[in-house]
Amino acid sequence: MSVLSGVKVLDMTRVVAGPTATQCLGDFGADVIKVERPGEGDDVRHVGPPWLIDTDGNETRESTYFQAANRNKRSIAVNFQSEEGAELLRALAAKVDVFVENFRPNTLAKYGLDYASLRQVNPGLIYCSVSGFGQAGPYSSRSGYDFLMQAMSGLMSVTGDPEGPPMRVGVPIADILAGKDAVIGILLALRRRDRTGRGQSIDISLFDSQVAAMANTFTAWFNGGFEMPRTGNDHPSASPYGVYRTADGYLLIATFNNREFIRLAGAVGRPEWGEDPAFNSMGARVANRTALAALLTEILAQKPREYWITALNAAGVSCGPIKRMSDLESDPHFRARDMTVKLPHAISGEITVAQSPIRCSESKAEYRLGPPVIGQHTADVLHEMLGLNRDDVADLRAQGVL
Repeated sequence: MSVLSGVKVLDMTRVVAGPTATQCLGDFGADVIKVERPGEGDDVRHVGPPWLIDTDGNETRESTYFQAANRNKRSIAVNFQSEEGAELLRALAAKVDVFVENFRPNTLAKYGLDYASLRQVNPGLIYCSVSGFGQAGPYSSRSGYDFLMQAMSGLMSVTGDPEGPPMRVGVPIADILAGKDAVIGILLALRRRDRTGRGQSIDISLFDSQVAAMANTFTAWFNGGFEMPRTGNDHPSASPYGVYRTADGYLLIATFNNREFIRLAGAVGRPEWGEDPAFNSMGARVANRTALAALLTEILAQKPREYWITALNAAGVSCGPIKRMSDLESDPHFRARDMTVKLPHAISGEITVAQSPIRCSESKAEYRLGPPVIGQHTADVLHEMLGLNRDDVADLRAQGVL
């Protein structure tokens, strides 16, 4: 039995952060019921190209983006802006363990779907709100997408070439981090409910999650008064730690202490660098990073990348190629880690998703359901949880509730 088997989740989230959280819960056994707008669905279904290809080889208007965070869920299509639709969701909320939403603060209160309303009918409910800026504070009413959080958290200030503009990270990292923080909060709340029987509300913001993830950049300023600069592919506090040219491509090399640097120096035939005052400490190497990079590149450029990958790994130096998804697909370690999962899909027949990175010896992820199409499970869920029959569902559809 999966570790979250028996946990029911009502998922009123869309785009990335909330769906990332609920997908993780679904992977470990929770029954996740995804609520979508009839005819529209999750906003990210329409973010493309690229688009899914159907079983006849035709391009659809269902995005590949949606497939990244919506497996192991059942989709119901409900117009919660209608009183009948809101009442259906309130009835479902009375029967679930976890309610997750990512609307702007106070949006759901007008429909009686806020925590204060739902806790009256379900005192054990764990209500997790994921928003751009949180449930309180001067920015709380603003919309907040990942790109904005990367800018306002300080992440873009340390990303990019020092001579160029600030840059965003190429994946929605603030969304992903907030989703993972939401999972942690939900699991903590479930654990507390096991002891007390009481639910609680959880306030997760993309802003908070990304600020907390600034790590050494945060502590550099708040404890040392030092503003970390943009350093491109170079590490601001370590060298050599970046991308270097070889005879036939680029290679990432990362050394983070003197021991690793001495091993690198020996592997490239320059053991004397370990005694050179310009290079024999991290501070010296950072101060002289340009000269060191030039000397290192001159040597690396004499042989192909694979030669150096073999030699440096044998010496215990962290290094590797810079890969695209097409390279990753054939990577032997990627294959050995079994990082892909194939799941059934109503449009494509079958899709490939990334396996959960959480590997527990006993509590294993399960892959039961492919990402659903809009409202794929509406009739089943409403019958199973509320006792509605097919005629009831047909009537609600005719009224525009479903």
